Amino acid sequence: MKEIKVFNTNLDSGLRIKLEELIADFESIDGGVGDRNTIKVVDLESIKVNIKAFKVPNFINQLAYNFFRKSKAQRSFEFANTLERLNVGTPQPLAYFEYKTLLFFKKSYYISEQLEYDLTYRELITDFNYPDYEAILRAFTRFTHSLHKKGIQFLDHSPGNTLIKKNNDSYKFYLVDLNRMKFGQMDFKTRIKNFSRLTPHKSMVEIMSDEYAKCTGEDFETIYNLMWKETSKFQYKFHRKKILKKKLNLKKS
Repeated sequence: MKEIKVFNTNLDSGLRIKLEELIADFESIDGGVGDRNTIKVVDLESIKVNIKAFKVPNFINQLAYNFFRKSKAQRSFEFANTLERLNVGTPQPLAYFEYKTLLFFKKSYYISEQLEYDLTYRELITDFNYPDYEAILRAFTRFTHSLHKKGIQFLDHSPGNTLIKKNNDSYKFYLVDLNRMKFGQMDFKTRIKNFSRLTPHKSMVEIMSDEYAKCTGEDFETIYNLMWKETSKFQYKFHRKKILKKKLNLKKS
C-alpha cells in the first residue's frame, strides 16, 4: 500500500510525527461521528485536531481518484489553503493522507485544527428565538456575498457547513466540509442559487434576499423570487430523494 502524506509547511517535525501516529492508530481512537465519513477529535499536547476519515470510494471512483481526480482529502486541504489566502475563515489545515494500491485508491484523511464555535447556521433554522437571530442571519448573508465577490462558489453551502463564532457584538464565519468548491466569477443566477440548500423557511429567504439586495444594489423582488424558486426546487428534490430511499430500504428489508 502506497502512502502519500502532505503537511502544512508551518508544522514542526514533532507535530508531523504525532499526526502520522494518529493516522496509523486511527481505528483504535475512541469516539467518532458521521455515517459515510468518520470524524474524530483528538487532544494533543499543544493542539486539538479534527481528523476526517473519508469512506473508501466505490469501484469506479477508486480508479478515478487513483488516476484522474484529486481525492476529497486533497481537495479539502488545498481548498482550505486557498480560503486562508483569500482571508476566508476555515479551521487551519494541517495535513492530508492517502493510501493507494497500484490500481485503486483506498483510504484518505484530512486533518485540521479543531475550531471551537458558538453555533452553526442550522440553529437558525430550528430556533427562531435564538439571541440576535436576524443580526446573525444578515451577517451570514454578507459573508456569503463576500465569498461571491472573491469568486468562491461553495457547492456544499448547507446548514451544518458554516461554523459561527461570536466576537463581542459581531460574528465570524468559518467554512467546513470543503471538498466541493469552484473558483471564478459567477453570474447572478449562480450566486442566488448558492443559497438554495440553506433553509426551507420563506421568512429566512426574505431576510437573506433583503440583505443581499443591500449588499449588491440589485432588486429585492428579483433576488427573492429567484432565491425562493431555487430553494423550493432543492427542497422538492431533497424530500423526493428521502422518500425513494425509504421505499428502497423497505423493499430490501
